[in-house]
Amino acid sequence: MKPLRDGWLSALIALPSGALMVLSFAPFGLYPLAVLSLLGFYQALRGRSPVQAFAVGWLFGLALFGIGVAWVRISLNEFGNMAAPIANLLMLLFVAAMALYYGLTAWLIRLVERRLATDAMPHWAGPLLLFPSVWVLMEWLRGWLFTGFPWLFAGNGQLDGPLGGLAPVFGVHGLSLAVAVSAGLLWTLLRPRRERRPGEGRWGAMLGLFLLWLCAGLLWQVQWTRPAPNAEQRPIRVAVVQGNVEQAIKWDADGLMPTLDIYLSLTKAHLDSDLIVWPETAIPEFFHRVEEPLLKPLGLTAREAGTEVVIGLPVMEPDGRYYNALVSLGSSEDQYFKRHLVPFGEFLPFKAQLQPLIDWFDVPMSDFSRGDAARPLLQVGVWPIGASICYEDVFPDEVRQALPEAAFLINVSNDAWFGDSLAPHQHLQFARLRALETGRWLVRATNTGISAIIDPHGRVRDQLPLFERATLTGTLEARVGSTPFVRFGSQVPLAIAALMLIAALMLALRSRLLVRADVHRSVEELESAAPESGRTDS
Repeated sequence: MKPLRDGWLSALIALPSGALMVLSFAPFGLYPLAVLSLLGFYQALRGRSPVQAFAVGWLFGLALFGIGVAWVRISLNEFGNMAAPIANLLMLLFVAAMALYYGLTAWLIRLVERRLATDAMPHWAGPLLLFPSVWVLMEWLRGWLFTGFPWLFAGNGQLDGPLGGLAPVFGVHGLSLAVAVSAGLLWTLLRPRRERRPGEGRWGAMLGLFLLWLCAGLLWQVQWTRPAPNAEQRPIRVAVVQGNVEQAIKWDADGLMPTLDIYLSLTKAHLDSDLIVWPETAIPEFFHRVEEPLLKPLGLTAREAGTEVVIGLPVMEPDGRYYNALVSLGSSEDQYFKRHLVPFGEFLPFKAQLQPLIDWFDVPMSDFSRGDAARPLLQVGVWPIGASICYEDVFPDEVRQALPEAAFLINVSNDAWFGDSLAPHQHLQFARLRALETGRWLVRATNTGISAIIDPHGRVRDQLPLFERATLTGTLEARVGSTPFVRFGSQVPLAIAALMLIAALMLALRSRLLVRADVHRSVEELESAAPESGRTDS
């Protein structure tokens, strides 16, 4: 493709390319657009200096996050009691900050291409080695730096397409790598003939793209895990309670009893289930304050009915620290404390320095402590389950820590913070990806939706729509075994990306050495020819 000489044209490609990525995620599900989005990103960098590329990449990220996570404003303004102008300003600042990762990605790609690449460098090294590796490594950096924000990775939307077969093997970073390599192959395939070097054809790129998607699609046929043996293999009847309690009244003191009445009435109607799950902070009160009047009687009722109940509520320790927790009642009792907290939502980083912000951002229970359990396991009856609260399920390597012991997964959330936006749909998609990566059933209970029962292939078997008060019933099975991703985590795709980057750098350095050797050889030939010319003249 012809290098873009004008900066404005690069910007015109970068902005819609970033917006296009959003359409690859839920609720749109147009997964091939992720490849086209990265194709536009890479093409927009052609002919740009590293500094110019940074601006182009930042514009890409601005469009991606400006559309994909605009729902941040809802939680700040409508439920955080923050003035609309301040909420909008903070949302824009957040989007601008997240977009910096894509600016840095573009800067690194063009820095290597401009500083090291020469005509002797293989034409495929940039789009097939350098670009995919830097992209994935920067996504990985975004997933943990400053507690991490692994939202809207390029691979997140691929679980409904052929590339989704790679998820149980390589996880979401492997999916992102496959998307980026696909974009690089497509870019190579679409290069005009006049820009190709002698012997450089399109068949190699076409074959590579076909084989990548074919092999990934065939992996869908592999059964990585299996049902638990013996008596544990029987279907587990589950009821997911979606109370649909308005966020505006959820933490109001006068709303406690009506909230409890909602959940208790929905629960009593399904005591014939093996498992009943309530969402995150379904009880908006500390454990010790409702233990005697509510939790002990409910636990007794559950034991008599032969069911297990999992409830989200805050738990305060004697030292005054409190946790966002899941508790199990019934034949066994256990607690899990949330380990990965949401900055500014569940705790305030740099609290002393940001004290003035507290007066603007009035969020209930916004000073949680972090749970210190080594693994996210919760004993529910006879089943050890992998527990995650809210956006803990967007961190794949933390979810996998519950495996292989976990018979299935439970995620509870309160997506009411984000209203009727893209967030609940995106969050459900991430939960589906965790089920696919681990080869486990996943029960998802939310306050206002989208509650769902998800099978080990990441398919939604049953779900409740947004803003509906109801109980979702269905069956699941306990499973055993480990997917390759459970065994090795993200280290494998990250190692592959690192090796690809090293290979690109070595090829670039080799090409420069070859050019220098050619120049040195030409100089020696000229110097050796000069004396001979002098002797001939004499």
